[in-house]
Amino acid sequence: MDRQIKLYNKIFELYITEDVIVEAVTKIADKIRLDMQGLNPLFVGVLNGAYMFVAELMSKLPPDYELTFAAYSSYHGLKSTGIVQELLPIRSDVKDRPVILLEDIVDTGQTMYYVMNRLRQEGVRDVRLATMLIKPGCLQCDLKPDYVGLEVADDFIVGFGLDYNGLGRTARNIYKLINS
Repeated sequence: MDRQIKLYNKIFELYITEDVIVEAVTKIADKIRLDMQGLNPLFVGVLNGAYMFVAELMSKLPPDYELTFAAYSSYHGLKSTGIVQELLPIRSDVKDRPVILLEDIVDTGQTMYYVMNRLRQEGVRDVRLATMLIKPGCLQCDLKPDYVGLEVADDFIVGFGLDYNGLGRTARNIYKLINS
Protein backbone atom coordinates (compact mmCIF):
# COMPACT_ATOMS: atom_id res chain seq x y z
CA MET A 1 0.00 0.00 0.00
CA ASP A 2 1.41 3.36 -1.05
CA ARG A 3 1.74 5.84 1.82
CA GLN A 4 2.01 8.70 -0.67
CA ILE A 5 1.15 9.31 -4.30
CA LYS A 6 2.20 12.10 -6.65
CA LEU A 7 -0.28 13.51 -9.15
CA TYR A 8 1.11 16.15 -11.48
CA ASN A 9 3.17 18.26 -9.06
CA LYS A 10 1.05 17.55 -5.97
CA ILE A 11 1.86 15.10 -3.15
CA PHE A 12 -0.97 13.23 -1.41
CA GLU A 13 -0.65 11.08 1.73
CA LEU A 14 -2.72 8.10 2.81
CA TYR A 15 -5.90 9.27 4.53
CA ILE A 16 -8.54 6.48 4.48
CA THR A 17 -7.79 2.85 3.70
CA GLU A 18 -9.87 0.69 1.40
CA ASP A 19 -11.09 -1.57 4.23
CA VAL A 20 -12.54 1.43 6.10
CA ILE A 21 -14.27 2.61 2.92
CA VAL A 22 -15.73 -0.82 2.16
CA GLU A 23 -17.04 -1.16 5.72
CA ALA A 24 -18.77 2.23 5.47
CA VAL A 25 -20.30 1.34 2.08
CA THR A 26 -21.57 -1.98 3.48
CA LYS A 27 -23.40 -0.09 6.25
CA ILE A 28 -25.03 2.19 3.66
CA ALA A 29 -26.13 -0.87 1.64
CA ASP A 30 -27.68 -2.46 4.73
CA LYS A 31 -29.72 0.69 5.46
CA ILE A 32 -30.84 1.08 1.85
CA ARG A 33 -31.88 -2.58 1.65
CA LEU A 34 -34.16 -2.09 4.66
CA ASP A 35 -35.57 1.26 3.49
CA MET A 36 -36.29 0.12 -0.07
CA GLN A 37 -37.83 -3.26 0.74
CA GLY A 38 -40.81 -3.82 -1.56
CA LEU A 39 -40.16 -0.65 -3.57
CA ASN A 40 -38.80 -0.18 -7.09
CA PRO A 41 -36.01 2.38 -6.65
CA LEU A 42 -33.94 3.84 -9.44
CA PHE A 43 -30.30 4.28 -8.46
CA VAL A 44 -28.46 7.11 -10.22
CA GLY A 45 -24.68 7.06 -10.05
CA VAL A 46 -23.21 10.52 -10.42
CA LEU A 47 -20.24 10.37 -12.76
CA ASN A 48 -17.36 10.50 -12.88
CA GLY A 49 -16.34 10.37 -9.24
CA ALA A 50 -18.93 7.98 -7.86
CA TYR A 51 -18.18 5.04 -10.16
CA MET A 52 -16.15 3.09 -7.57
CA PHE A 53 -18.65 3.85 -4.79
CA VAL A 54 -21.50 2.78 -7.09
CA ALA A 55 -19.78 -0.50 -8.00
CA GLU A 56 -19.03 -1.32 -4.37
CA LEU A 57 -22.52 -0.37 -3.14
CA MET A 58 -24.52 -2.06 -5.90
CA SER A 59 -22.56 -5.31 -5.44
CA LYS A 60 -24.05 -5.45 -1.93
CA LEU A 61 -27.67 -4.83 -3.03
CA PRO A 62 -30.22 -7.09 -4.77
CA PRO A 63 -29.55 -7.54 -8.50
CA ASP A 64 -33.07 -6.50 -9.51
CA TYR A 65 -32.48 -2.82 -8.66
CA GLU A 66 -32.25 -0.54 -11.70
CA LEU A 67 -29.08 1.52 -12.08
CA THR A 68 -28.35 4.38 -14.45
CA PHE A 69 -25.85 7.21 -14.52
CA ALA A 70 -25.85 10.98 -14.82
CA ALA A 71 -23.07 13.54 -14.85
CA TYR A 72 -22.92 17.01 -13.39
CA SER A 73 -19.97 19.28 -12.90
CA SER A 74 -19.20 22.29 -10.79
CA TYR A 75 -15.45 21.76 -10.30
CA HIS A 76 -12.36 22.95 -12.09
CA GLY A 77 -9.03 21.90 -10.61
CA LEU A 78 -9.10 22.22 -6.82
CA LYS A 79 -12.15 24.48 -6.54
CA SER A 80 -15.88 24.54 -7.19
CA THR A 81 -17.07 27.07 -9.74
CA GLY A 82 -20.48 27.31 -8.03
CA ILE A 83 -22.24 26.71 -11.35
CA VAL A 84 -23.84 23.29 -11.92
CA GLN A 85 -23.56 21.95 -15.46
CA GLU A 86 -25.57 18.89 -16.54
CA LEU A 87 -23.21 16.87 -18.71
CA LEU A 88 -25.26 13.65 -18.95
CA PRO A 89 -28.97 13.68 -18.00
CA ILE A 90 -30.77 10.80 -16.29
CA ARG A 91 -32.13 8.70 -19.15
CA SER A 92 -34.57 6.54 -17.17
CA ASP A 93 -38.13 7.45 -16.28
CA VAL A 94 -38.15 8.94 -12.78
CA LYS A 95 -41.84 9.84 -12.49
CA ASP A 96 -43.68 8.29 -9.52
CA ARG A 97 -40.77 6.20 -8.28
CA PRO A 98 -38.15 6.54 -5.58
CA VAL A 99 -34.74 7.72 -6.77
CA ILE A 100 -31.50 7.32 -4.85
CA LEU A 101 -28.64 9.51 -6.03
CA LEU A 102 -25.21 7.96 -5.46
CA GLU A 103 -22.50 10.58 -4.98
CA ASP A 104 -18.82 10.23 -4.15
CA ILE A 105 -18.51 13.31 -1.93
CA VAL A 106 -20.67 16.15 -0.73
CA ASP A 107 -18.75 19.29 0.11
CA THR A 108 -20.62 22.53 -0.66
CA GLY A 109 -23.73 20.45 -1.42
CA GLN A 110 -24.77 22.80 -4.22
CA THR A 111 -24.71 20.20 -7.00
CA MET A 112 -26.85 17.62 -5.19
CA TYR A 113 -29.19 20.31 -3.84
CA TYR A 114 -29.79 21.44 -7.44
CA VAL A 115 -30.26 17.89 -8.76
CA MET A 116 -32.60 16.81 -5.96
CA ASN A 117 -34.83 19.86 -6.43
CA ARG A 118 -34.91 19.31 -10.17
CA LEU A 119 -35.97 15.67 -9.70
CA ARG A 120 -38.77 16.72 -7.36
CA GLN A 121 -40.01 19.09 -10.08
CA GLU A 122 -39.96 16.15 -12.51
CA GLY A 123 -42.33 14.16 -10.28
CA VAL A 124 -40.22 11.60 -8.44
CA ARG A 125 -42.06 9.91 -5.59
CA ASP A 126 -39.11 10.29 -3.26
CA VAL A 127 -35.51 11.39 -3.84
CA ARG A 128 -32.74 10.36 -1.49
CA LEU A 129 -29.02 10.90 -1.45
CA ALA A 130 -26.34 8.37 -0.58
CA THR A 131 -22.81 9.73 -0.39
CA MET A 132 -19.60 7.88 0.31
CA LEU A 133 -18.09 10.98 1.94
CA ILE A 134 -19.29 14.30 3.33
CA LYS A 135 -17.45 17.43 4.41
CA PRO A 136 -19.96 18.83 6.94
CA GLY A 137 -17.91 21.98 7.53
CA CYS A 138 -18.14 22.91 3.84
CA LEU A 139 -21.90 22.70 3.32
CA GLN A 140 -23.31 25.89 1.84
CA CYS A 141 -26.96 24.85 1.57
CA ASP A 142 -29.64 22.99 3.50
CA LEU A 143 -28.74 19.48 2.33
CA LYS A 144 -28.94 16.43 4.57
CA PRO A 145 -27.92 13.21 2.81
CA ASP A 146 -30.00 10.17 3.76
CA TYR A 147 -27.03 7.80 3.74
CA VAL A 148 -23.49 8.84 4.62
CA GLY A 149 -20.42 6.62 4.61
CA LEU A 150 -17.81 8.78 6.31
CA GLU A 151 -17.38 12.38 7.43
CA VAL A 152 -14.11 13.96 6.38
CA ALA A 153 -12.31 17.22 7.05
CA ASP A 154 -12.02 20.03 4.54
CA ASP A 155 -8.98 18.56 2.79
CA PHE A 156 -8.56 18.03 -0.94
CA ILE A 157 -8.70 14.26 -1.40
CA VAL A 158 -8.29 11.75 -4.21
CA GLY A 159 -8.80 8.03 -4.69
CA PHE A 160 -11.71 5.58 -4.76
CA GLY A 161 -13.20 7.59 -7.64
CA LEU A 162 -12.14 11.07 -6.53
CA ASP A 163 -9.66 12.81 -8.79
CA TYR A 164 -7.32 15.72 -9.27
CA ASN A 165 -7.75 16.88 -12.88
CA GLY A 166 -8.48 13.32 -14.01
CA LEU A 167 -5.75 11.53 -12.04
CA GLY A 168 -5.98 9.46 -8.86
CA ARG A 169 -9.48 8.00 -9.39
CA THR A 170 -8.31 4.38 -9.54
CA ALA A 171 -6.48 4.36 -6.20
CA ARG A 172 -8.25 1.91 -3.87
CA ASN A 173 -7.40 4.09 -0.84
CA ILE A 174 -8.14 7.77 -0.32
CA TYR A 175 -5.28 10.24 -0.10
CA LYS A 176 -5.20 13.88 1.05
CA LEU A 177 -3.20 16.74 -0.39
CA ILE A 178 -0.16 17.64 1.72
CA ASN A 179 1.39 20.31 -0.51
CA SER A 180 -0.46 22.82 -2.62
